[in-house]
Amino acid sequence: MHRYRTHTCGALREADIGKEVRLSGWCHRIRDHGGVLFIDLRDHYGITQVVADPDSPAFREVEKFRAEWVVRIDGKVRRRPDGTDNPDLPTGTVEVYIGAVEVLGPAAELPMPVFGDQEYPEDIRLKYRFLDLRRDHLHKNIMLRGQVIDSIRRRMKESGFFEFQTPILTASSPEGARDYLVPSRIHPGKFYALPQAPQQFKQLIMVAGFDRYFQIAPCFRDEDARADRSPGEFYQLDLEMSFVTQQDVFDAVEPVIRGVFEEFGNGKPVTPKFPLIPFAEAMSKYGTDKPDLRNPIVMQDVSEAFRGSGFKIFANMLNTAGNAVWAIPAKGGGNRAFCDRMNAWAQGEGQPGLGYIFWREGEEGGAGPLAKNIGPERTRQIADQLGLGVGDACFFVAGKPSTFVKFAGAARTKVGEELNLVAKDRFELCWIVDFPMYEWHEEDKKIDFSHNPFSMPNLPADEFLSLDPNDQDKILSIKAIQYDIVCNGVELSSGAIRNHRPDVMKKAFGIAGYSEDVLKEKFGGMLNALSYGAPPHGGIAPGIDRIVMLLAGEENLREVVLFPMNQKAEDLMMGAPSEVTPKQLKELNIRIDLPKK
Repeated sequence: MHRYRTHTCGALREADIGKEVRLSGWCHRIRDHGGVLFIDLRDHYGITQVVADPDSPAFREVEKFRAEWVVRIDGKVRRRPDGTDNPDLPTGTVEVYIGAVEVLGPAAELPMPVFGDQEYPEDIRLKYRFLDLRRDHLHKNIMLRGQVIDSIRRRMKESGFFEFQTPILTASSPEGARDYLVPSRIHPGKFYALPQAPQQFKQLIMVAGFDRYFQIAPCFRDEDARADRSPGEFYQLDLEMSFVTQQDVFDAVEPVIRGVFEEFGNGKPVTPKFPLIPFAEAMSKYGTDKPDLRNPIVMQDVSEAFRGSGFKIFANMLNTAGNAVWAIPAKGGGNRAFCDRMNAWAQGEGQPGLGYIFWREGEEGGAGPLAKNIGPERTRQIADQLGLGVGDACFFVAGKPSTFVKFAGAARTKVGEELNLVAKDRFELCWIVDFPMYEWHEEDKKIDFSHNPFSMPNLPADEFLSLDPNDQDKILSIKAIQYDIVCNGVELSSGAIRNHRPDVMKKAFGIAGYSEDVLKEKFGGMLNALSYGAPPHGGIAPGIDRIVMLLAGEENLREVVLFPMNQKAEDLMMGAPSEVTPKQLKELNIRIDLPKK
């Protein structure tokens, strides 16, 4: 017989009744029923009930068992007594009568229980993560993560992509976040950096002629934590393709993402074909470039209904060029209590309020202060435009759209949630496309890049190279070939067709006020490589952590990561970051200059 087990704790069935078996695992739950001891013995594979009564030769030893002790038991499989089956367990029709035991690993008093689903403070859970990971819910999340990665890897290889590993120790590069720096002992005073992403390397792989690359890539960014972003490190499906258009990238990536959500989404509907939504349309309809399309609310511009109206606040705003009034329709929200609640919410968000109109039976036009000010004709105009009627409401934001758009998007989300309009039982995915290449930087009074500066402008190269840098209107109208995948309001990834031509890159940076010397200083390696014959190429990098978070139904990435840091970028379990010895610092030629307290 094997030293520790003949079966796992999830393996025994009725066909095993009568067998002498050996199991090893953790004492998940211990129950004393009138002198008969029942133990749920747990391992990675499942739970088996084991039993000892006073007639068992091991009874005295079993009495000493405590929660989370690791034990080995020998015994005979028997059928559970009538009426005691557990249909929630695959092993629920059998139990093992204990004949002999061995304590393999006694456990100290637990700082948090493993059995049960009660909530515990996050600092306790992270400090004792090895205990937290024993809990069924988190254990399943981590196993789901592994299965999702296996599926992605298989799908990518079936699509003709080859997996390569890019360096972890590299050069510092300004990519939008702070680098983690690693001092070099061999080269005093110099530092490596952990890659924020394999961006430059994967483009160099294309320049080297490998055509289709991917990896499940670790990325390191020294930035603050958020619920949808882990501090320190995260993983992404990093990929790049040569000789491709934007549509080629979509055709390669969309089946992989859709397939994963269909495979692990527990039957929830998945968008059959991801719609392409231009950035400007997403902002005007949803107030965000990360729209949750499960929410059916679509905002509309209703400026004409207020222009020259009796509601002077909005009417006067519309006398300024560029200002607008947007409407947020709220089907089913047509009562004063809900409207006043939304108005109070807006004030809590730092806004002066949230104007509204609602429609009720027996009242011409609409109800509320705005309706009285603009009159029934304009109120009907709004209702007709938005398809609203009795029992519905509408909320309004006004001013400069670039200033109020973020609040408008938040209000749309709030209305959808409060009225239970959001279809939670589905995965709605889309592509956001046509991002602006440039934007006006008001503080510096100059044109700057809007998003990724290394994307190809959506103009023929010759036309872009002939642009007049002083033609501000033309420059601000240029779109970049950039794209995001969004699922249920969560950005899964950003990607682009890369700027592979040095002349176009120099022109692009020049328009934004960056000299060629600055470009060479910061990105000389990439610029040099592109000058030796680079193919048109593009890629994307969907976030593994975010995909698993959505599939697991979690709202926090730490619920799908094995050993996450806390919000302060601390590893409470291992005590990182930690101080190092003077000897280590001396070897690295480093002296610490701490800020004065």
